[in-house]
Amino acid sequence: QVQLVESGGGLVQAGGSLRLSCAGSGRSFYRYSMGWFRQAPGKERAFVAGISGGGGLTYYGDSVKGRFTISRDNAKNAVYLQMNSLEPEDTAVYYCAARPRSYLSDTRDEYDYWGQGTQVTVSS
Repeated sequence: QVQLVESGGGLVQAGGSLRLSCAGSGRSFYRYSMGWFRQAPGKERAFVAGISGGGGLTYYGDSVKGRFTISRDNAKNAVYLQMNSLEPEDTAVYYCAARPRSYLSDTRDEYDYWGQGTQVTVSS
């Protein structure tokens, strides 16, 4: 089992950047593929980015390709989401998620563990 805690959210102007962090507890963090999801008010929780257990494979939602970068440091049990060129449409609660499979997934229901979320607000 793994517990996840996100940090790094906040208020930023359009065009700015933020870096989200997700700290994981537990052993064998490399066995978990990780994902970032986001949920805006009144909308479904949507996939943002995913990374394989070893970090060699990444995948992004269409709306963030070229702007966001997911990475991980298994020695620190951490996953990051670098967000550049932020837009007001990126405003949401961002969640870190883990699944006990080394290969990544963009499907919300395939993730077993979730953090509490961190708010990102982008002003125009």
